[in-house]
Amino acid sequence: MRQALAEPHAITVTPQPSGFGAEVRGLDLSRPLPDEALAEVKAAWARHAVLAFPDQPLSLEALEAFTQAIGPFGHDPFIAPMPGHPNVLELRREADEKATNFGAGWHSDWSFQAEPPAATLLRSQVVPPVGGDTLFADCAAAYEALTPAFQALLAPLKAVHSASLAYGTKGVFARETEKRTMKIIVSPEADKTQAHPLVRTHPITGRKALYVSPVYTRGIEGMTHAESAAILKFLYEHMTQDQFVYRHKWRPGMLLMWDNRCTVHFAEGGYDGHLRVMHRTTVAGERPV
Repeated sequence: MRQALAEPHAITVTPQPSGFGAEVRGLDLSRPLPDEALAEVKAAWARHAVLAFPDQPLSLEALEAFTQAIGPFGHDPFIAPMPGHPNVLELRREADEKATNFGAGWHSDWSFQAEPPAATLLRSQVVPPVGGDTLFADCAAAYEALTPAFQALLAPLKAVHSASLAYGTKGVFARETEKRTMKIIVSPEADKTQAHPLVRTHPITGRKALYVSPVYTRGIEGMTHAESAAILKFLYEHMTQDQFVYRHKWRPGMLLMWDNRCTVHFAEGGYDGHLRVMHRTTVAGERPV
């Protein structure tokens, strides 16, 4: 039986200065982790929301195994998975592609689902020499920075989420004309809507966080378009201020794991002319409350 090389006491967690985001060393994620080490990883994830594990050149099987150690696989509805690996997406952009890089808009993964994924894991296979940073916004800190009066205004509101802008029959990918290596699945299912609390409570930490994004939030229940647009515009600008944002710079063989329940992220481009290959899994979550 295979055992992890790293014991729990060998784990080093180095947070970003703000405490949002951290780097974890001292583990070999290609092997099963002891229970104590896995508990430390989950505790660090809850505390810092975004964890980077450098020097982890994992096979697809090892990525799948570590994902399942965190929780059961989530459901990825609008992107074709890798052959033989139904729970792994390959985010691949060839050097000659002209289509916009995938993920180029602030969002929380699959927030339009009734039970959106708790975690996303992304492993770097080929990292271009320029560009390709991933930005994360701390939606819990952004909520806590609001005045009590504005927090009270948001407390009873529900935001309406949908995949229509991206994957719907009239969405961005349906209208795309440039060649794209990734196989996007445009579907009428993407035009459906799902309402979630605009402010959700994290099931582990109990912290409240803003749960809206420009990509998947279509409005606020019970409000006109103009009313909800005004509130959402303010929130989008507020939560993506520099003080709440962590910029992640990729290195080859790195695994990143983030919490979709309290963050939004944005995939930057800037690597035209270079191949970029990443492998992604998601961990199932719960209904937001």
